[in-house]
Amino acid sequence: MGGKIGELEAEKHVQYILLVEKRKGDFESVVTEHLRMNGAYWGLTTLDLLGKLEIVDQDEVVSWVMECQHESGGFGGNIGHDPHIVHTLSAVQVLALFGKLNVLDIDKITNYIAGLQNVDGSFSGDMWGEIDTRFSYIAICCLSLLQCLDKINVEKAVNYIVSCKNLDGGFGCTPGAESHAGQIFCCVGALALTGSLHHVDKDLLGWWLCERQVKSGGLNGRPEKLPDVCYSWWVLSSLIMIDRAHWIDKDKLIKFIIECQDRENGGISDRPDDAVDVFHTYFGVAGLSLLEYPGVKAVDPAYALPVHVVNRIFFSR
Repeated sequence: MGGKIGELEAEKHVQYILLVEKRKGDFESVVTEHLRMNGAYWGLTTLDLLGKLEIVDQDEVVSWVMECQHESGGFGGNIGHDPHIVHTLSAVQVLALFGKLNVLDIDKITNYIAGLQNVDGSFSGDMWGEIDTRFSYIAICCLSLLQCLDKINVEKAVNYIVSCKNLDGGFGCTPGAESHAGQIFCCVGALALTGSLHHVDKDLLGWWLCERQVKSGGLNGRPEKLPDVCYSWWVLSSLIMIDRAHWIDKDKLIKFIIECQDRENGGISDRPDDAVDVFHTYFGVAGLSLLEYPGVKAVDPAYALPVHVVNRIFFSR
């Protein structure tokens, strides 16, 4: 490291996350009520990466998660909300954090996910049928964590993702859609989890991704856009999966993330001096984890869960 960058205000971020969970009535929590499951995943994973998960009432969280499950097998973003594949993965990830995947009816949840695969190999997000490579990643990640990838046609799923590859080496949300760093993470992650990374042109994609770093050190999601802390995750995890992370200036990226902290009240924002939220707090801390920042636990770039959680799932039998 060069000159002193400033420190991660870990303790303040922990307090910020706990406070967000307690404030059920304010504007932010009302607006995000339908995303509570995702918020729980972002907040709890941040706590785990900072070594503070034990301060949460695990039984309370697990029982709330299970109350969000539908008879279809899928999970909603909150109690009484419609099921969606996005919330279903967050629910599985939250249970994985606590080592509680055993509370799930595996057949029920994996049948729900498998039922969302379309004839062309793509996945719909829910019964309304929106298709997006995000959902392909989510289905593959979820089934992989539950060790049930054989429930879907993996070959067709991979072929659909490859059909979304662009001439710049990146991937879009559907065939022909422009490359975007968030979609690239989803496609590269899904290909990594299915052992299919040979479909990626690593140098071409690596160039596109490392060109996302701007003067401030932050990363953007597409050319000509402003940098945003969340791309510290989407871009960097993709670069790590294709072995090209050494192509960006890591010290400058660390400095950018650290500058996006609210040093008074905790939390991390998209850019310096903006309002903080749990989403950017998680992706900032997860980005620092990928950058091997001291005091932050290692995170798995494909599963977006702490490495020790992934190891417990696959190696503790």
